[in-house]
Amino acid sequence: MNTQRMLSRTLAAPLLLVFAASAAAQVPTPEDFTKRSEAWEVSLSPSGQHIAMTVPTADGLESRLEVVDVATGKSQILRFGPQQHVSDIVWTADDQLVVSRAEMKPLKTRPESRGELYSTDIKGKNQDVLFGFVPDHEGKRGKRNDHGWSTIAKVLVNEPGMALVDFTCWDCGPEPDTVIFRVNTRTGERKEIERDDKLASYAFDQTGEARLRTSWDDNDEPVLDYRRSKGGDWEPLPKSIAGRLISSVRFDKDNNTAYALISDHLEPAQVYKIDLQAGTRTKLAGSPDVEVNGFMYNGFGGMPFAVTYNASKPSLQYIDPGSEWAKLHTSLMKSFPGEMLSFNSFSRDDSKVLFSVWSDRDAGSYYLYDRTSGRAQKIIDYKPWLKTEALGQTRPIEFTTRDGKKIFGFYTAQGSGTKPLIVMPHGGPVGPYDTWGFDSDVQFLASRGYGVLQINFRGSGGRGEEFEREGWSQWGGTIQNDITDGVKWAIQNKLADQSRICIFGASYGGYSALMQPILNPGMYKCAIGYVGVYDLPQNRKDWSRSNSNRGNRVNDRVHGSDPEVLAGWSPALRAGEVKIPVFLVHGSDDRTAGLNQYKEMLAALNAAGNKPQTMLVAGEGHGFVKPENRADLYRKMEAFLAQYIGPGAK
Repeated sequence: MNTQRMLSRTLAAPLLLVFAASAAAQVPTPEDFTKRSEAWEVSLSPSGQHIAMTVPTADGLESRLEVVDVATGKSQILRFGPQQHVSDIVWTADDQLVVSRAEMKPLKTRPESRGELYSTDIKGKNQDVLFGFVPDHEGKRGKRNDHGWSTIAKVLVNEPGMALVDFTCWDCGPEPDTVIFRVNTRTGERKEIERDDKLASYAFDQTGEARLRTSWDDNDEPVLDYRRSKGGDWEPLPKSIAGRLISSVRFDKDNNTAYALISDHLEPAQVYKIDLQAGTRTKLAGSPDVEVNGFMYNGFGGMPFAVTYNASKPSLQYIDPGSEWAKLHTSLMKSFPGEMLSFNSFSRDDSKVLFSVWSDRDAGSYYLYDRTSGRAQKIIDYKPWLKTEALGQTRPIEFTTRDGKKIFGFYTAQGSGTKPLIVMPHGGPVGPYDTWGFDSDVQFLASRGYGVLQINFRGSGGRGEEFEREGWSQWGGTIQNDITDGVKWAIQNKLADQSRICIFGASYGGYSALMQPILNPGMYKCAIGYVGVYDLPQNRKDWSRSNSNRGNRVNDRVHGSDPEVLAGWSPALRAGEVKIPVFLVHGSDDRTAGLNQYKEMLAALNAAGNKPQTMLVAGEGHGFVKPENRADLYRKMEAFLAQYIGPGAK
């Protein structure tokens, strides 16, 4: 990375920024959308003296940790092995960091943790594996033999270098223990402090004592326990505090008051202030339709001053509007019209704050604000080569389905007026959901003159468990109806030219791309199925062979278990009803939607006399990771769509 770009722009607060639009923005190339970001992640040290970033190499095969001195701009590059990625930067002291060994996962925009932890100082010395598997080599015993998933659960800020690590074994039987270790991240010394004989998650007070625990029974229902007082025994959490789920807990300095997201039944999570001793709570924020997405905090270790929502229109609610941090946030927001602004990390003395800004047309920028001088420095732009004026605007939408359900979604396009439409269902289908923000696939299609419709159908996350459960066992049923009703809404509202509609999706979206034309003859002119599942009975067999007992129960609930229903909802078994051109895309190493799914759909379409266009890429999995393969896919998609719904299409 060109570090001369860093810390190069000084701005006063409120920041006075001028966004100049060119008269005719150049159309970005496919490579512009698939090129790696300048950085994956940015974090400020507790001292406020250093910034750490995970930075990809030019070829994208490796990411490194770059530690930059804020005062001088000088940087130190830390490597953790050839073709290795790192993520999840955690400062455990002013000079000590922990990162996760990571990998570039298909359909993801940045590396994600593999559950192994590395430690290092800011000079790159004394690097070590905290948790992971280090095999024996040439008769020498490996230092670590951790068969499991580890993550930093809490940094003990009053004990520099000390942290709590949550560890779950991956090959210790159908119900492996969950263990919490107290770890010296400088030396690697660890001590077990909590153990549960099943999957569990914990919330810790400011001293590092576990005070709240969530586990799951044999019916996969949550079980909530707590320690009412420090040093006490575990006992059931009173319903007066939480009826069903509690998460994102942060304890105040008294180690009794806590702030958390709580759901009593199956409704979207709401924000409460809790008194553990009294067994009481006070509601601070929440919406009946969407879950609170996250908190923003009053500086280093402070309590929440705001909450955010993102499952519909992106929004922010101040729960402590008198806070100095709320006032600072309001002031900074004025300098970034049309963007969201998040506080990311703080110096220990609260004199410096790292914040990010982002939007539907901005992949993100980071700034370091000095509260003493009232000035800010731009740290980095994630994708500075993509210009705002060349991209589409994403508009939150909502509509009511045929059975009276309110559904949220997004429509992205350049300019206004009726446009040829690409329907783009998300994966899952249960749990994931689309949000307002930069999306390479969406913006590539919008830059080519298409409107893009994303629908958070029933089963999508962000709206509570009840909404998710309405998508259970509805792969080809209610979920597809919601997509259909969304397309009809777009036509009625003159966003879509009903004679020029195609559908494109990945994973479950790939399934929908082939199922929608079967259920809605004449609605679509073409379909692109990307790493999709097309034979549901076969998919269920594949999952059953690889999942745990708990995983199989979840699979049956989410995907369904009736063989006849699954067969009826399988595009590969109804290929003769697909009467439009199809483009099938798959990776040869796909372990989620196996290669047999692609082969079966291809064979079925050929047998029906509808020979599809294909793209099978060796070495890729459930979605393409390599930028050059993604760019090639974009080029092929552009040509395919132009042929059937582009300006010259018949």
